[in-house]
Amino acid sequence: MPDIQYLGRSCIRIRGKEGIVLSDPFPKANGFDPGKPTAQIVTLSTDDAGRVSPAVVKPLKERVFVVDGPGEYEVGGVMINGVRTYRDAEKGAQRGYNTVYVLEIDDITFCHLGDLGHTLTTRQIEEIGTVDVLFVPAQGGLTAAQLTETIASIEPRAVVPLYDTPEQLEKVTHELGLKEWDAQEKLTVTPTSLPAEGEETRVIIMRPTAITA
Repeated sequence: MPDIQYLGRSCIRIRGKEGIVLSDPFPKANGFDPGKPTAQIVTLSTDDAGRVSPAVVKPLKERVFVVDGPGEYEVGGVMINGVRTYRDAEKGAQRGYNTVYVLEIDDITFCHLGDLGHTLTTRQIEEIGTVDVLFVPAQGGLTAAQLTETIASIEPRAVVPLYDTPEQLEKVTHELGLKEWDAQEKLTVTPTSLPAEGEETRVIIMRPTAITA
């Protein structure tokens, strides 16, 4: 039963029986302060120091295992698949590379799109595979319509938008047809708590815990 905490921006902390994964920890700036979150594994979708900072992470053991690019990894029972993508629609010519991460934790498959800046190719969708919970960037290089298309192409059981401002959240929820919601500070996910295969994707709004202003 993984527990999910949303720190803000694109940073998600997933705590499972096999370990704690922190995706896209960020430096203190623009009203966000992540503090010193603990983790055993860190995934970085980009090398942009303005967006990600592994230095803020407090190791649970001797060191943090950092994954910063494509490939398949197994760390303490946590399975990770990094899929090469880009931060723009010109194959990284403008803003560089992005890595989409697929994480298997306690029999739940999570996917973090990072700072994705284009719709996915058929091959990338196949590499990502079946997803239970999808973390999508409302503040990245995708338009709201492209974000909706990307979600539809992956077909997750649940979607969690990641955002910097209430305006960004409002834009994506409008595109997804969500009119009312109760933002959650922590989420526990089980196979039975998610919509069954073939049912409508659930949109889950989380409240960032690292906002300071």
